[in-house]
Amino acid sequence: MDSIATSTLFAVLAVLLLSSAFFSASETAMMAINRYRLRHAADTGHRGAMRAQALLDRTDKLLGVILLGNNLVNAASGTLTTVLAIRLFGDGEVALMLATLLLTFLILVFSEVTPKVLGAAFPERVAYPATWLLTPLLKLAYPVVWFINLFVQGILRLLRIKQPEPGQGNSLGLEELRTIVLESSGRMPREHHRILMNMLELEDITVDDVMTPRNQIEAIDIEDDPERLRQQISTSHHTRLIVQQGSQDTLLGVLHVRRVLHALTGEELNPETLKENLEAPYFVPAGTPLFTQLRNFQQGRRRLALVVDEYGELQGLVTLEDLLEEMVGEFTTQAPSDMGYLRREADGSWLAEGSVLLRHLNRTLGLSLPLDGPKTLNGLLLEQFEDIPEAGVSLKLGDVPVEIVQTQDRAVKMARIYLPAPDAGSAST
Repeated sequence: MDSIATSTLFAVLAVLLLSSAFFSASETAMMAINRYRLRHAADTGHRGAMRAQALLDRTDKLLGVILLGNNLVNAASGTLTTVLAIRLFGDGEVALMLATLLLTFLILVFSEVTPKVLGAAFPERVAYPATWLLTPLLKLAYPVVWFINLFVQGILRLLRIKQPEPGQGNSLGLEELRTIVLESSGRMPREHHRILMNMLELEDITVDDVMTPRNQIEAIDIEDDPERLRQQISTSHHTRLIVQQGSQDTLLGVLHVRRVLHALTGEELNPETLKENLEAPYFVPAGTPLFTQLRNFQQGRRRLALVVDEYGELQGLVTLEDLLEEMVGEFTTQAPSDMGYLRREADGSWLAEGSVLLRHLNRTLGLSLPLDGPKTLNGLLLEQFEDIPEAGVSLKLGDVPVEIVQTQDRAVKMARIYLPAPDAGSAST
């Protein structure tokens, strides 16, 4: 009978160790589970995820029942080990010490470290089945857990520790969201990843980065000959044109070409007709983040804005299409006059106008030219060269060789870009 009783005690001890392992694995898995993946699974009707979400909505109660069960079975294991040690080896101090050390080893290996590692490595696989037991245990032990939490809350108040609101600890900032998207690059289509990253960067990009510079704005002068105005409007590749009087310093407004089509087909196109169909110019300050400007376009139901500096001088023009292309890539049809500013040559080099935006160069050629200073290739070349370079001069922008092909009016008109080899190291400018 004694041998049977001893065997029964060993079996009970094994059950207690397994119970402790269950609580340890459940605790780690429930805390390590991805809350956003869990919420998605719960929203799609996964029952295990729904039970886990309900438990995690009451984290203090969940931890209370897990720790209560874990401590109970560990305390029972200690008592049972003492009884077994006395039965087998007597009540000597050495026997009790060895039994304590053995139990500590068993708990660490089989009931703590191994289950916690498994729970951290496979949180969903452990957490979802564990909810079958944790949910009824929480209901059964709720009075005890509630009583224990009274003391816990009292201690937190004495320490002046304020608990976060439910869900507040899981909120993400812009940088955290950017990190998640970066880490998910291998799990989503490349185009989706690129668009998401572009959208997250809208707050860091300003209208200066994407605007059409002042000297490239297509405008019509209301003082020009009517026939010349008719020709300019009828041959324009833009649906909206800036109307000036004498020079760009005197802007009258924005003309929607569709409004004067009737004048192009027969009626006389005179200044009065143009003025009657003008929209008031919409000015925005330089440095406005693209996300803010996108919201302004939406609220004001506008598609075109004129960028001015702190002195009110016109710097450029930005359209809704410019902002959309920054997010999803180029999709509009460029005017023929704009198609030649960046062209691939037969030898593999690229011929670019000095006015091309650095962001467009980086996106099209896969470069990493700095964007925190000058916005155009000409500006970057002048900054690096610290002078007006002559045709034929070559220099490096990082590891990108650039040859000056043509200069005009104290600026680089045309340059040739040689793409570096994929394994080329970076070089100083």
